[in-house]
Amino acid sequence: MSAQGSRQIMGLLLGLVALGAQAASPDSKVGVAYRWVDEQGVVHYGDSVPPQYAEKERTIFNSRGVAVGHVDAQKSAQQLAADEREEQEINKQRQHDTFLIATYTSVKDIERLRDVRLDQLKGQRVAAEQYVETLRSRLASLQSRAMLFRPYNARGDARRMPDDLAEDLVRSVNELRTQSTALTAKSAEESSLRAQFDADIQRYQLLRAAHAQR
Repeated sequence: MSAQGSRQIMGLLLGLVALGAQAASPDSKVGVAYRWVDEQGVVHYGDSVPPQYAEKERTIFNSRGVAVGHVDAQKSAQQLAADEREEQEINKQRQHDTFLIATYTSVKDIERLRDVRLDQLKGQRVAAEQYVETLRSRLASLQSRAMLFRPYNARGDARRMPDDLAEDLVRSVNELRTQSTALTAKSAEESSLRAQFDADIQRYQLLRAAHAQR
């Protein structure tokens, strides 16, 4: 038998002896013994829990050795934070469920709103695509002009690029980059909106089915 196993058995025996002695005492009261486990997995019994184990899980026994209570281990800051996040998510889902049931009378209502929102985003995306094409055309024109000047023109008599042309090039490049990024985000927004409405439809159907079974 391992040393740890021997310690566990010894702890159990000592615990039984302690409980028996307390049960025989005429002054015994309900909740006179505790059971806890140390870092090595050894079970301990006693009429009080040592300070170093005060945050650990423990069981409370009465004078007859019958378990009458249980104290969970104290949670760490990380566990408490995780529990709080989980509770927030549960409350958020409850609020959204209430919104779905109170707002829509059928799946068709959700689908109609989805289509309106998607049409709005599509219109915005089309306008953004047209603006990006305009910027690309403008940039191509500026780049063609820039080829007439140094450093893009290698001819010895080529003049230095005018400052206003250089500034227009920089602005156009930056604006094209910004609008291209916005256009990508707009497409992602459409996909996200569609997925959210699909999820709402599925959730609404589940809520309605659960309500019908009551």
